[in-house]
Amino acid sequence: MPAKTILTILFLISLGVVVIIFLHALPQPLSADTVTGRNEILVATTTLPPGTLLRAKDVAWQPTTKAEPGQIVRPSNAVTNTNDESDRQAPSDVSGAALRAGVTAGEPIRRTAIVKPADRDFLQVVLSPGARAIAIPVATSGASTGLLYLGDRVDVILTQSFKDDSPLTRRSVSETVVESLRVLAVDAADVKPAGASSGFGRTVTLEVTPEQAEKINVATELGKLSLTLRSMSGAGVAATYSPGSTKTTGVRSTWAGDVSPALAMLRRRIKLSLPRGQQ
Repeated sequence: MPAKTILTILFLISLGVVVIIFLHALPQPLSADTVTGRNEILVATTTLPPGTLLRAKDVAWQPTTKAEPGQIVRPSNAVTNTNDESDRQAPSDVSGAALRAGVTAGEPIRRTAIVKPADRDFLQVVLSPGARAIAIPVATSGASTGLLYLGDRVDVILTQSFKDDSPLTRRSVSETVVESLRVLAVDAADVKPAGASSGFGRTVTLEVTPEQAEKINVATELGKLSLTLRSMSGAGVAATYSPGSTKTTGVRSTWAGDVSPALAMLRRRIKLSLPRGQQ
């Protein structure tokens, strides 16, 4: 074979290789299957039992090639749009909803498996077996000013004021009535019901035992109620309803004189100024 022919064949082969490499380097159009594969569904990040009040950290987006009916889906155009708010919108939508049935880590969150606070059967789903729900008006101080989220654990504090003929150091007292109650709902602030005192802040619904409900009802008649938020690492966080349980640990009364040394000092001065027989 002549050398000229051999060189021509090698040139054509080299040209073909270059063309193939160039075509592979070009951007490839996305097929319908590829776009569909970029859809994402909302799944549980950890195992969650029935009645769990969902928080944003309990759910996350997970890529899927096939979304089933009832699943919460983020479409592919939202996945590719970095400015889209759906990355946090769906987790926010399910935050505070209760699970009708338990889910395992990685399992999709279905719309039929959740119930929202506004739904009629919300409390029936979220309440522990044998527990009760009680709605109480709380003062605008403490955790009731907007720090609370559904599922938080709180203590209920009662503050009372007594008549003027009481000693200065005993005219006001604060004490923890019940501890480690789960928050089920928080009404909007500044919705003042008829007849409520000026210290009313908002209504908070708590999960209680029957005995705790009785104590709280009495406390509402005695004075002003406020809530304190418990740490998630506290021993009481994992507490569950126990029929007949009325135990309240670590409770003590804090009087005005315990808080203000000035009151105790003023009382001593008044006492010293009185005649000996009236001291």
